[in-house]
Amino acid sequence: MTAMRDFWQDSGYHLLERTERGHLTVTDDFLRAYIRRPEVSPVPESNEAERQLHAALLRNPREAVSEERLAALEDADAIENYRLVLAFRDRLTAAESLEDCYLQIFLAPEGIVLPPLFLDQLAHVIARSMLEGEEDALRVRAAETFFRAQKVTINDGAIMAADAETVEMFATTGGFGSLGRLVAEAQTPLRTVELDVVNETNADIYWDRASRYDTVLNLNFAGTGLDALCRVLERWVKHFLDVAVSIQPVQKISDERWVWHIGLDVEATKMLNDLYNGVEVGEGRLARLLSLFRMEFQDPSVVAPGIAGRPVYLALAMTESGQLRLKPQNLLVNLPLAERA
Repeated sequence: MTAMRDFWQDSGYHLLERTERGHLTVTDDFLRAYIRRPEVSPVPESNEAERQLHAALLRNPREAVSEERLAALEDADAIENYRLVLAFRDRLTAAESLEDCYLQIFLAPEGIVLPPLFLDQLAHVIARSMLEGEEDALRVRAAETFFRAQKVTINDGAIMAADAETVEMFATTGGFGSLGRLVAEAQTPLRTVELDVVNETNADIYWDRASRYDTVLNLNFAGTGLDALCRVLERWVKHFLDVAVSIQPVQKISDERWVWHIGLDVEATKMLNDLYNGVEVGEGRLARLLSLFRMEFQDPSVVAPGIAGRPVYLALAMTESGQLRLKPQNLLVNLPLAERA
């Protein structure tokens, strides 16, 4: 019997527990990981009140912290950082699971009040749990788009998505960290680094470097990379909502009865809205449309009346600068589902 693949060790997945449903529940060790973050760890300039608060929260990461106690830190940046981390902690501990916490953040009437960093970290660890036991490296690589921005390049018709942070690192340091940055500032040419494209023939290279985020995904129509993205999008919906869907790429929307659509990112949302409303979309914007999808529900009864039996169209697009910033929450909070009893 082969051992299950491990990946994304930086997600915090191993610090959590799973419910019978397969959702994640918060633990003290998971909360401590946030208390240990550099944003709230004491620095040489920290006063005694800050050091005592940090030590107390490491002992009991669920301990209540009053405004008076925060004010005693005296440093405005430290106070704000603690306030953000504690607000996130309180959301995590109040929810039945991390999945419930994630959904509640986007459905809250006051809107999204947490920094994007926390949202990406939640998507990261939930996707890691969702993919437990997955043997298809392409699907795991495709799921990186749920929590890490991608830099997209299109050459000779090939749509290549690479991790934006990794691309930036190589662009500024050549992959040599601070030393490489010094060389770059001295205007000395850096070594050109080409990231490996993961495909069905070399997929095994992914596992040893899964937490490095340094592989490239081909998103061409009818390709295995785009198919992998479809499969993890389907699983995302099933994991959260227990709704079975089928998602397939399409080359265009030819549907006179087009009734519902969801953009998987900000650019795609705007573009689909304009196309649906008959607003002219110029060639420049259309060139940034990376993929269209048709989503269908296995059980039409879960869909709201008037939409049941009709497909939902999805789209993926990049910005003018070539960045793809997937918003996987869109696929959860914008589905036209019927109200459940």
